[in-house]
Parts: sequence; structure tokens; C-alpha cells
Amino acid sequence: MPGDSNISAVILAAGMSSRMGSVKQLLPLGGMTLIENVLKNLRESQVDEIVLVLGFSADAIRAQIPLDGVKVIVNEAYREGMGTSVRTGIAQVSQHADAALVVLADQPFVQPGTIDQLISVYRKQKPQIVIPVYQGFRGNPVLLDRSVFPELLGLAGDIGCRAIFGGHTENILKAPVDDIGVLLDIDTPVDFEKLQQAHARGEWGSALLESADLAGRDVANEPQLVVVGQEEVGKALVNLGRMMKFTVTVVDPFLTISQAPGADRILRVLDFSRLQGEKYVVIASRGRFDEEAIEQALDHGAAYVALVANRRRAQEIIGNLKSKGADPQKLARLHAPAGIEIGAEGPDEIALSIMAEIIAERRRARRTP
Repeated sequence: MPGDSNISAVILAAGMSSRMGSVKQLLPLGGMTLIENVLKNLRESQVDEIVLVLGFSADAIRAQIPLDGVKVIVNEAYREGMGTSVRTGIAQVSQHADAALVVLADQPFVQPGTIDQLISVYRKQKPQIVIPVYQGFRGNPVLLDRSVFPELLGLAGDIGCRAIFGGHTENILKAPVDDIGVLLDIDTPVDFEKLQQAHARGEWGSALLESADLAGRDVANEPQLVVVGQEEVGKALVNLGRMMKFTVTVVDPFLTISQAPGADRILRVLDFSRLQGEKYVVIASRGRFDEEAIEQALDHGAAYVALVANRRRAQEIIGNLKSKGADPQKLARLHAPAGIEIGAEGPDEIALSIMAEIIAERRRARRTP
């Protein structure tokens, strides 16, 4: 529409697909390749320009995919990580663009209407950053105002847009969307097979949300271990929690109860107000929902809150939360990195160190008048 902001889309498709074992962008999905699905969704949206950043297998992708009307850029430094692709793509965005969507090439299920919703929010409120949020879980793509482009041009290595979020806490808008596609990406053959089968049945959204959920009902008022994410440490904690007589709740947007053996309940909404009673929260989401889960746990009075992360990542997250105005007294209760020091190696030993810390914390609280 005349007078509206011009919006570019930068698709990051330069990666080596090392976890997939084949060229991810060319995997077949619904009669098209993965990257064609992403392009189709963008072409059907209000995006004014599409910039496609290629790197690994650039020639094969160009030979197989129709790219009419797409500005194709090759990131020669793709082996150095995502930050180089963000930098390369943003550098080629039209000078007329007011903002850019940074789109992941392995997210073919983000609907055109969702993209338009992010654009509409940006045009009305003009934040520096717009992040889609599905049921409390942060997703992609992220929309970035031109004012943050200089920071993006300074990214390097395996660092994405999240690296700049901490400096823009007053200008970040989290936009609730009714599209689980913002959370769905494809990293492994198992991911792809599951989503391909669900897509073929026309139920890729419902297939991931079926079965035991906590939607619409509270958890009983009893001591419980709450594990956010399903990384290996989290899985080991679930088993230890049951052994130590905790009620175990796993928080993850995609799981069904059959996929979390040992858990008593699944919560697929990042809303800890549903969890009553004494809560011991361990966040093991490998960066997907770390900050949001910490905020939820601290705000809803968890007896123990811990983050599974290395020391550098933990300090980065704490710094981001401080810059967002988190209550210092609440933040001081965060155990990051999680666990007591026992020289732990491997997921099982790390989980054991965390459970030991939980038990110590629980004993200490009982002794405190």
C-alpha cells in the first residue's frame, strides 16, 4: 500500500546441513523442495524484496530451484557460521527497505498470514525488533528495523540475530501468533521424517499438539520437578526426578506424553501460572526458550531455578535479563550454570549434579524458619 514501510526478507540458506547429512534446502516436501516452500510463503506475503543467501551447495541449489525475482547472494565465508550469512544478506538489502525479516531456510511452515501479521505490527508500532511468540515460546522469523542494521553488519562467527537483543530491550515487541510454524525447524533426518509424514496427512500442526497437554487445567498442588526442553540432560533429569519421588512436568511445545517417558505431565504452553505448588525448574532448552523460561520461573515463585549452559552463555543470558530490567533479587536466585561442582562429564553426571543441588536447596528451605 502507498506510504507503507518497505520490507525485505533475507533467507539464510548457506549452511552445510551437517546434522542432516544431505543438502537440507533441497529436501522434498509436498511436491516442492524445502527452500521452495519458504520462497512460496514469502512470495504470498507482503514482503517487497527477497534476498537469498547461499553458501554450501550454492551451485546445486541455483541449478534446481527457480529463483526469478529473487536477489541471490553467495556467502563465501559460510563455514564461519550464521553471523556471516546475516551480515552478507543485510548488506544486500535494498536501500529503500525500512526493515528486514531474517528467515531461516529450514522453516517451511511459517504461513504468509503470519509474516503479514509481523509486518503489520511493525508498521503500526515501529519497534526496532519484532519476534513472533507461539504460546509463550519465542520463534522465527525476526523482523528488524533498519536502525539495527549496523549491528547486524558487525556479526561474525556462529552468532545470529539474538546477539543484538540485549541492547534493545525497550524496543523489542513480542507478537503473539497462532502459528506453530514459527517454532518448527528441521535439523535432523528424524525431524524431517516426522514433519514430512504429518505434512502429507495435512495435519502437521495438530500432529505435534495431540495427546496429553495441560491446556485448560492446573497441575496438582504438589512438589514437582519442571524440565524445560528435551535435551539429553533434561531427559536424564526426568528419570532422576521420578526416582526421587518428584512429580515431573516437561515443558516443550512439540512433545506428546509418549515421547517423554518418565514424565507425569506435558506442558506445551510456556505459562508457569498453570503450575501450582512447590516448583523446581531446570531449563535445558539449548537456547530456544532460555530467557523466557527463566522469567516465567522467577515471576511465578519457583523454589529453585537453574539454567543448563556453559559459563559464558549463562553470563550472556544474565546480562540480557539485567538489561531488560529483571529484579536483581529474583535474578540472584538463578543457578547458572546449573548444578554443584562435582567435575561432571556427560548428561547423566550433569543431571546428577543438578539433582544434588535441588535436594540441597530443598533441605535448606525446610530448615529456614
